[in-house]
Amino acid sequence: MTDREDSAGRRHPATRAKPRHKVSVVGVIGELLVTAGVLVLLFIGWQTWWQSSVLAAQQNSAAAQQSKKFLDEAKDAPTPTPTPVATPTNTAGGTKTIDYGPPPVMKAPGAAQPFAVIYVPRFGADWKRTIRETVDVESVLNSYDAGVGHYPGTAMPGEVGNFAIAAHDTGYGNTFIDVSKLQVGDAIYIQTKDGYYTYRFRNLEYIPPTAIQVLYSVPQVKGAQASDRYITMTTCNPPYHAQERIAAFGLFESWQPPSAGPPAAIASEVGGG
Repeated sequence: MTDREDSAGRRHPATRAKPRHKVSVVGVIGELLVTAGVLVLLFIGWQTWWQSSVLAAQQNSAAAQQSKKFLDEAKDAPTPTPTPVATPTNTAGGTKTIDYGPPPVMKAPGAAQPFAVIYVPRFGADWKRTIRETVDVESVLNSYDAGVGHYPGTAMPGEVGNFAIAAHDTGYGNTFIDVSKLQVGDAIYIQTKDGYYTYRFRNLEYIPPTAIQVLYSVPQVKGAQASDRYITMTTCNPPYHAQERIAAFGLFESWQPPSAGPPAAIASEVGGG
């Protein structure tokens, strides 16, 4: 490399070209991993928030349609309102209820068939979901028109024993993401073609994924003969992870037939509200 002269005859050192950086295999792999990580985070964000918010709206709409179907069936085949057998009594939730006698219990439906709508005011004034038979991931828990599945072999709504259901906490509608926010005495309403079943939340428990004892007839008590009507709601925990499960337990409070109308707390949501 030689020096250069300017117009006045002065010589200047030649400018050396900057050496080119060598591209290393490790560097390329690192950049690819960073890019892949960003894409994964974007996908998780899309699945958790955007996709789930869209799916939640669809599940809510499907539940409204199912609720209306129950009301239409009641109009086509009206059932008389049972005569109350007791005067109103104060409940744990601070409300008054009328005893319409033993609640009717339906037969278990076929796999993936819708049979109930669940309302939990603590999850939002307009929150509702369809309950289908089985907890199959693809046909029930991930579906746009359900979101909540019923554990086969556990009790049906109003039946003595444990009515056990499950749903995702995050993704596919974020159905049970607020289970941990339940407070003692919170109402859990189940609407079926036979009427409305009210349960009251009692307590939460954090359990490993293998803890099937929460599905026993008397939750957590193996071999016990149930004399009460329970509800158990299960989901993954903590949110965005699945290392463990959270189980919410409740106890049956009352039942009322379609002809008596829905409980006041959900009256505006029943039938498509």
